[in-house]
Formats: sequence, C-alpha cells, structure tokens
Amino acid sequence: MSREQQAVAGARRAFRTGRSRCLEHRVRQLKNLQRLLTECRGDIAGAMKKDLRKSEVVVQMYETLGLEEEIALAVRKLKEWAAPRPAEKNLLTVSDAVYVQAEPLGVVLIIGAWNYPWAVTLQPLIGAIAAGNAAVIKPSEVCVHTAKLMEELLPLYLDTELYPVVSGGVAETQELLRQRFDHIFYTGSGAVGKLIMAAAAQHLTPVTLELGGKSPCYIDGDCDLAVACRRVVWGKFTNCGQTCIAPDYVLCQPAAQQRLIQELHKAIKVAPGRLGIGIWDSSRACNFSRQEFYTDDPKTCPDYGRIINRRHFRRILSMMWDSDIAVGGDNDEEDCFIAPTVLRDVRPDAKVMQEEIFGPLLPILTVDGLDEAIRFINERDKPLALYVFSHDAKVIQKMREETSSGGLLANDCLVHYSVSSLPFGGVGNSGMGCYHGKHTFDRLSHLRACLVKTLKMEAMNNMRYPPHTAGKLGWARFFVLNNFNVGLIGRLLLLAAAALLAAVVIQKYQLLH
Repeated sequence: MSREQQAVAGARRAFRTGRSRCLEHRVRQLKNLQRLLTECRGDIAGAMKKDLRKSEVVVQMYETLGLEEEIALAVRKLKEWAAPRPAEKNLLTVSDAVYVQAEPLGVVLIIGAWNYPWAVTLQPLIGAIAAGNAAVIKPSEVCVHTAKLMEELLPLYLDTELYPVVSGGVAETQELLRQRFDHIFYTGSGAVGKLIMAAAAQHLTPVTLELGGKSPCYIDGDCDLAVACRRVVWGKFTNCGQTCIAPDYVLCQPAAQQRLIQELHKAIKVAPGRLGIGIWDSSRACNFSRQEFYTDDPKTCPDYGRIINRRHFRRILSMMWDSDIAVGGDNDEEDCFIAPTVLRDVRPDAKVMQEEIFGPLLPILTVDGLDEAIRFINERDKPLALYVFSHDAKVIQKMREETSSGGLLANDCLVHYSVSSLPFGGVGNSGMGCYHGKHTFDRLSHLRACLVKTLKMEAMNNMRYPPHTAGKLGWARFFVLNNFNVGLIGRLLLLAAAALLAAVVIQKYQLLH
C-alpha cells in the first residue's frame, strides 16, 4: 500500500472504532488544536515569514485569530449542534417523535491552499472534528515551510490515526484522489476544482469547492471616495493581493476615475483616519489618526508581503503589458516583489481581465452607470464576492437583486469572511457548498431524517391501507393538507383532535364491518 492508501485506510479503521463520535473526544481534539495555535505561534509565524513574508502580527490577525474564534464557537455550541433538531409535524405525525439528527459522514479529505495555509486548511478541519469525522489533511506543497511545519505539529496535538497529515505534490494528491472518501473539501483554483470533482465522481463522493474568480467592485460616484478607496486598498493589497475574495477590479463612471486614482494612491501610502480616535499603537509609535498603510516604499514595509514564487510573479507581471499603469508598477523578481499597482482605462478584453489576478494589480474599468455595471457583471462567471460602495440604499438593493455571487458586501471588503454565522462559499464557477461556524458542521454531517412512531393507534392508518376509496382519500387530504403551527398548546390540542378523529374513524370502521 502507498503512504496515501495507508493514511486513508488507517483513518477509516479509526473512525469505525466510534471514538470520533464521542462529544468529549471531539471537544478534547478541538482544545488540543487550540493549544497548538497558542503554543506554536512563533513557529507558525516563522514558517509564514519564509513562505509569504508575513509578519507575526499579520499571521495572527489574518490566519490564527479566526481559527481560535471558530474553535471557541465549536466547543461552546457543539452539544447544541449535535443534539436532535425537532422538525415541524403535521396531523399525521402529531403524536410521533420527528427530528433531524446530525451524524458524521466518515472520512473527509481536506486539501488546503497556500495563500492562507493555516486558515483555509484548519477551518474545515475544525468542522470535520466537531461533526465527528475522521479527516486526512493535505497541506498545499506550494507553501513549503508551512506545509512541513503542519506535518510536524499536527500529529503532536491531534489523534494521529483519525487525523493523518499527507504531504507532497501533484502525484501524492492524485493518489489520494484515487481513494474513496465520504467528502472532499478543496480550496484553490477552478481548474484544479474540476479535476477534484471528476475524481470524486468515480466514488460518488460529495465535494465542497471553495474556488475564486474575478470579484467585482462597483464604486458609486456619490459615495465618500476617500473612505471607499481606503477600504478597497486594504481589501485588495492585503497578502499582496493573494486573497480569493479580494476585489479583482473596480467599476466606476468616467468622471470619477481620476479622483478614484488619487484616493487609491493616497490610501496606499498614507490613510488618514478620524482625528481624536484615541487609539495608540506603541509598537509603531504612531497615532492611528494618521495611519500608514504601505508607505512610500512598500518593499520595506513589514505589512506588505511577497508573491508566493517566481512562477506566479511572472504570471502577474505579464498581465500588465497591455494596460496603462496609474499607480505603482515597481517590481523585483529576485525578491518576488510587485508594488501595489493601479491600472487605468482598462479594456474588457485586456489580458488582466481574462482570469483571476490573485496579485497586487487593481484594474479600473469605466461604465456609464449602475445598469451597465450590472450588465458587465452578469455577462461573466458568478464571482465569489461582489462589492458595492454607495450612500444610496437603492443602489445596494438593485445590485443585490439583479446579480448573483457567493457573497455580497456593501461599503467594505473581505469582512463578511469573519462572520461565523454567515455561510461562506461560491456559486457557479466560484465554487459549491459553504462553511464557517455551524455551516461547516452541517456541511460535513449527514442530516438524518428521523421519525419514531409507536405501535398504537393503528386505526389511524386505515386510510392508507388497501382497499383505497374516495372516502379514505378525503380523510388523507384533510390530514395532509391542513397544516398547523404546532406549539406546546397546539400539540395538546392536535393530540386531542387526533384522538377524537381516531374514535370517529374506528366507529365508521366498525359500522362498515
């Protein structure tokens, strides 16, 4: 057996022992994962520094803080999530136990991505553990140092049989995909997502595909452009643009383009906040009332990362050749550095508009107004996120009602990802399935329909037994089509009504026989 086969077979054997179903075991594993994040912060930050030039503060803010929140939520809510969920009854089931029971799927394959390797690999793992599954974890090999660290650390904190880590590249992933899983959770590109789905189809394995695409950002001319541009700059250039929900391009009216460029340029260098906000960062000795983003020299800024490798560096750089640079454009292949760059008067057929950028380039395209912006968006694949900036609630409403996307965010960027109660996922080419918080638990559970009857009140069932008559159909229509809101008092009343109707049915049955 190959190493991959052994990992899957071992995880399935461990799952069949039943220990992952125990709520205490799930909580214990989740708390162990929390200990890993706390005790190994320095190691995690060191690996991320080597892979993507992220600072320790950035790693905690955008990688591990959200994971800690997810773990705390799962531990706090697990008993509630795993409990039977009462289902609405009808007259025929008023005396029965009707509920939904979440049960583990089995063995889940989690294939992580390299741009936020801890966040997008461990977040589905948290849901898999909480739901009582075993999970095979495949970190992205592109993030070399982080993948190696995951392979070393996870077995020290988690049940090694239930949650094995498999490292490697394309060959190892292909071998994993030949095995049978009960669910596959993949984060990455659409091209690889198609291969994942094709492999899963061989075993009729359900998949969750967290992909990406070109997430548009429409900026209405009447909004506060300074604030809008500050938020767009943050959303676009965080992690050097290597974020699946980063605004991919901006749509605006021609009259607003020049001021937009000026405000974007200003925000890239220095973003003035509200005076007197009263927040002080002693580590940087600067008041947040005048908060620097990436300074005049982003290359030396500790908050500005790097492109993951030279292949992606060249791919991103090649996108600029047929567009005009309005801001930035500096680059250094040796350092995998591309400065925050804004492109102006970009044509729809420009190279930068043909695929997801996944880098620090922000194209601006001009449209006549909201209607043309909506047409432009709808003529393309459904994006993972859609951003709209406007003071006008009707503009936001029209954008929401007349477009489709994985998520919609008005007057900000990215932050919907941080809300555990919101489902995060794509639609169409941007992915399928959603997760975060309880949504991950449900996604990686089988929601089993359960109905428990007694062997009493058999006369009530006479209407469904042959011979079938018009009279029985009439009774069936009454019981099936008359729906009531069954609260506590309602249940008692319906139970009494059911008993009365049962008595009538029994009496009629006796008269007929």
